[in-house]
Amino acid sequence: MRDTSGTKTSSKRAASRSSRLSLVIAVSASALLSVVGPTHAAPAKDPLPADIPDYQAALNAVKSTEVRNTVCRFLRTPVPTDGAGGPVQTIPETAEPCQGLPVFTIKDPVAVNEITPGFVAGTAKPLPTEAIKLTQLVSSLSTTVNGRNATVMLAPTQGGGWHLAAVRDGDSDVTYASKATLGTLVFTEPQIRGWYQLKLTTVEPLNDQARQGLGGQASVSLSDYQKLVKARYADKLPGSNYDTTGYSSGYSLQRTQGDAPSSTLLLTSGSSAALALAGGAVVLRRRRRASTH
Repeated sequence: MRDTSGTKTSSKRAASRSSRLSLVIAVSASALLSVVGPTHAAPAKDPLPADIPDYQAALNAVKSTEVRNTVCRFLRTPVPTDGAGGPVQTIPETAEPCQGLPVFTIKDPVAVNEITPGFVAGTAKPLPTEAIKLTQLVSSLSTTVNGRNATVMLAPTQGGGWHLAAVRDGDSDVTYASKATLGTLVFTEPQIRGWYQLKLTTVEPLNDQARQGLGGQASVSLSDYQKLVKARYADKLPGSNYDTTGYSSGYSLQRTQGDAPSSTLLLTSGSSAALALAGGAVVLRRRRRASTH
């Protein structure tokens, strides 16, 4: 009788080598996909961005009739030409605000990340997880309407979800925010309207304001960038004397106590400041100078 133990042992070894090889190939393929992106991969079962909480709520918001009607009313209002700081204009209510306007869709929202107060103050480490935070989502239109584009801005809702915060002229915020790629992060320094791309721990400018913010350098380390913004804003953080004396950036949204929510929209003058807000009787006013959030 022939001894087959050696043959069986060899077969087992070959099967084991084949199994290990298959595992290596599978792991390598997975690693390759994680590097080059999902271009040639099968469609994912869940296409929602994993790094944006409650993203489905954001999608529902931009596809809602309420938000679409708000955008239509905004686009029907002439662009102010008398400069920022001019009189506030009320956007009129209409029964069918989108009637007669070209067909458009509101694109899926993308993330807007900003530098954190702790990063500016120097109390947070120069790490992406501590330097940058998600503050809002922005969407643009699929086509121009009346020769204009618009940005829909969503803010996080207390307790979860997203709601319409504003509609403004142009789509530059969406253009820059959309430059984020696999392995990179895009963020803004809102005080100077600078947009940057973060690659691991290297900060690169995406627009002229950012290049000026880096002193003309093509790139800096996240640690060196922290030194720059600390020098610019550390003494202007919320609660500082600079802040409490009435100097800050952007717009102050003030609701008179006792005002009942309404769909009244207000538009500030000046194309660079064109901003429509929904969700209550609100007043927009520009405050002086710049500080950090």
